[in-house]
Amino acid sequence: MKPAPPDPLTLEASPAGLWNMANILTMVRLLLVPFFGILLAHDHGDSAAWRGMACAVFVVANITDTLDGKVARARNLVTDFGKIADPIADKALMGTALVILSVLGELSWWITIVILVRELGVTLLRFWVLKYGVIAASQGGKLKTFLQGFAILFYLIPTSADWWHWVSVVTMAAALVLTVATGVDYVVRAVRLRLSGEKR
Repeated sequence: MKPAPPDPLTLEASPAGLWNMANILTMVRLLLVPFFGILLAHDHGDSAAWRGMACAVFVVANITDTLDGKVARARNLVTDFGKIADPIADKALMGTALVILSVLGELSWWITIVILVRELGVTLLRFWVLKYGVIAASQGGKLKTFLQGFAILFYLIPTSADWWHWVSVVTMAAALVLTVATGVDYVVRAVRLRLSGEKR
């Protein structure tokens, strides 16, 4: 019988140094965030060419998100820095997109606020329990990020077709539901981790 694969939620950090390929990919994603924001906001979002470039940067940034996790696991480059920086990079990219889309009047502010409050809350929870352990991204959290990415990409693509608008709305609604549900799950996990740590 083959041994069960390691649980990504409890996988211990390897002794890999900070400057490894997985962490560099995460840092690249962080550096892409301001360029993405500038491209999307240019000409109030009305320029198809600039919007297309913003889409391209957004896609590239999300590809680095997929790659850094695979590289980290395949080469045993999982580090505490990566566990913290990776979700922060995701939140910076998604948050920038949501805020600018709301400023441009293309996405309701209440949706952006709900998502950002959840993302900020989870980040603060991670720091709250940091000395007791690291809360890695759950499968639900990864699916949430996946849905958010596609929903935002659908909003970014420069088209005025009504059917495309509804595809974007439905995808964002699904992402919003998962965002709230996984947020509650992270709260429960953080409280349990904190309580178990304090009992030691």
